[in-house]
Amino acid sequence: MFVAELDRSVAFYREFLRWDVTIHDESAALLVGPDGYQLYLRSMGERAEHPLGNIGIQYLIWTARDEAELDRCEHALRKHSSRVSRRTVEGFTLVEGHGPDDVPVIVTYPGPAQAPRHEILQRIYQW
Repeated sequence: MFVAELDRSVAFYREFLRWDVTIHDESAALLVGPDGYQLYLRSMGERAEHPLGNIGIQYLIWTARDEAELDRCEHALRKHSSRVSRRTVEGFTLVEGHGPDDVPVIVTYPGPAQAPRHEILQRIYQW
């Protein structure tokens, strides 16, 4: 993921995901989570743009392992963004906020294995 300010993004995603920073240099960092999940962050500078509606990552979505983890993620999002919402749809709860570079971040609980999704969320079409 390209970011504007590396240290700010590392701090946010480390707190939000509770993943370990395994490599960090002046322009990039690697965060590694359980089961080998990886998130590379690369600094592109403060003037880099991320226009919605273009090719590339438009938002990030994770599934929390339990309700306590969902609550913790919501709290972490609220520390960094005033635009955080929480709602329940078709048997699962969705928390949405924004990361440090204004990339929309969504956390759900339970995951699709426990609460199957039957249609695309209308929110996807609003970006």
